Amino acid sequence: MGEMAAGAAAQGLGQLARGQRPDLAQLMMSPGNARRLAERLSQMRGAVMKVGQLMSMDGHGVLPPHFAELLGGLRDQAHVMPASQLAEVLEREYGLDWHRRFRRLSFEPIAAASIGQVHRAETHDGRVLALKIQYPGVRESIASDMANVALLARTPGLVPAGLDVASLLARVRAQLEHETDYRAEARAATEYRRRLGRDPVLTVPAVADEHCTDCIIATDFAPGVPVDRLARSGAAQAERDHVAAALSRLAVHEFFRMQLVQTDPNFGNYLFDAASGRIALIDFGATEAVTAERVAQLRELGRALRADDGARLTAASHAAGFTAAEDPPEQTQGVIALMRMAGEPLRHAGPYDFGASDLFSRSFEQGRAQFFGEGYARTPPPDLLFLQRKFAGTFMLCTRLRARVDLAAVFAGEL
Repeated sequence: MGEMAAGAAAQGLGQLARGQRPDLAQLMMSPGNARRLAERLSQMRGAVMKVGQLMSMDGHGVLPPHFAELLGGLRDQAHVMPASQLAEVLEREYGLDWHRRFRRLSFEPIAAASIGQVHRAETHDGRVLALKIQYPGVRESIASDMANVALLARTPGLVPAGLDVASLLARVRAQLEHETDYRAEARAATEYRRRLGRDPVLTVPAVADEHCTDCIIATDFAPGVPVDRLARSGAAQAERDHVAAALSRLAVHEFFRMQLVQTDPNFGNYLFDAASGRIALIDFGATEAVTAERVAQLRELGRALRADDGARLTAASHAAGFTAAEDPPEQTQGVIALMRMAGEPLRHAGPYDFGASDLFSRSFEQGRAQFFGEGYARTPPPDLLFLQRKFAGTFMLCTRLRARVDLAAVFAGEL
């Protein structure tokens, strides 16, 4: 914060010298300060980095654009454990003779994130596994990390004054604590796999219970690359459409049928195997059950969006908790206008061309303006924020892949 204040002061003096009136919020979240802050977050593990990922939404969202862009990089980068530390964790979890458990284990991680890193291993009977190994001390650091995030939230221009930061951060802290419970995640993955059942495209790697501990989750190894790489690999339109349609269908099925949602839409949690055309679903630390009441509320909201019925949408928004009768009229009108905009693909006949549409840029610009605008009056219930993030992340992937998806057909059976 000291570095940021110094940078802001220097820029402010420069503006005064030019006869301009400096804006504290803009100064504190200038590109230079945003870079300092995001780089500092990238050096951290655990809660601070996880919140950075949650805030970024793949480099877009209601945050200042330059800050959000830098935070978007936190989805894919983390500082990995050195080999000596990894060996200590394996010895602590599996015992002194841990190396006898596997025919081979690669010390080079195949993925690294905020809470743990993933290694490939092979058992003596030939089973190939992915071991997600938790960083030492992550669980114990959550309280202090969240205190740092709360301090960060006081940065002028980062969050609007009307946002209930305390309750939101309490919800994030509870999720983070849950995500460090690897036994719970293993159970969630098994239950999710059971509820999903057999699917021609989607698969959940089976948990290898005998190799799971409090700090290690072992599952069958899933081949493939993160789905967003298809946007950079020159994949054919049909292949991109196939992936986007499958994950859109999944988001709807999770919510309305399974009532068990993996709420983290990090693109790295979906691995596409070009050889089989299948998508492996991984990482179930952020899995949440959905109540029948919430399903009914959002089903009505979806029907109102499809019909583009403003009065019905307002009533459904009130019932779900996005708005309330006591909110300022301009606040409610802004929320409803944003929802109607987001519902555009539901009202489109046939495949919606996300690559040709500017829907997401329009939605984010309007959302950011309202988020930081005058009269912001309400923080939606935390469970809605996480569910909303899942749907937004899925549609953002459609945009990233420049996919064409018939979303009206995807939702047809549920609305």
